[in-house]
Amino acid sequence: MSQSDLLRRPAGTRGKVHDITPESAGWGHVGFSLYRLAAGETAAEATGGREAILVMVEGKARIAAAGQDFGELGERMDVFEKTPPHCLYVPNGSDWTATATTDCTLAVCTAPGRGGHAARRIGPDGITLTQRGIGANTRFINNIAMEAEDYADSLLVTEVFTPQGNWSSYPPHRHDEDDFPRMTYLEETYYHRLNPAQGYGIQRVFTEDGSLDETIAVANHDVVLVPRGHHPCGVPYGYEMYYLNVMAGPLRKWRFRNHPDHDWIYQRDLKPAT
Repeated sequence: MSQSDLLRRPAGTRGKVHDITPESAGWGHVGFSLYRLAAGETAAEATGGREAILVMVEGKARIAAAGQDFGELGERMDVFEKTPPHCLYVPNGSDWTATATTDCTLAVCTAPGRGGHAARRIGPDGITLTQRGIGANTRFINNIAMEAEDYADSLLVTEVFTPQGNWSSYPPHRHDEDDFPRMTYLEETYYHRLNPAQGYGIQRVFTEDGSLDETIAVANHDVVLVPRGHHPCGVPYGYEMYYLNVMAGPLRKWRFRNHPDHDWIYQRDLKPAT
């Protein structure tokens, strides 16, 4: 049975295990890389025409970027501690270097840059774990650089923790039309983690006309591409799910539409409990 073109498995357990570019994804905006480094190992990149947000998913590293030494970033040693992440914004036309001071997992989120922002630390101050949804739709969000945070030219980045047996990115919604303010076109990647690590999750990516309809079993460190359509995900009882979302498109705003068959769930949950 063939693997979905939307599923990207990690290339090993050390070094640069993901290297997703707009060219390899077949779209125009989002890039995502992931480094898994042992203490003492170094990763370095030039940003070229793209801005980057480096996310210390877990572990610690000394990071220099755009001619500045930002010192050691990172605090949580396991992503499921759910503490706010240490992150760094790096503008286009510059470079960065990260040297692991402990074993670490470093995500590199990229999108077209316009030189509108200087290099700067993001978090952990100002990032607060926030509940979204109710019942089996409950999940917890660390907003790193969403629309309300003017940290970037193109990038929208957030972390989501989904408790066992729950659903996220639900009710199903899409953001695949450049029609602001009704909707914005945003490509998206999901970097998944499971706790315990041998677990699995489910993500469905589908359009209303049925031209795209894939249901994907995701494992620890997998990435799912969302070029268009609805994209809910869930995790079985006994396991919890983390994912790091990267979104970007022509306009740095997040406007979506729920699936018309399932929007009633969203409308019901908006009503105050009686």
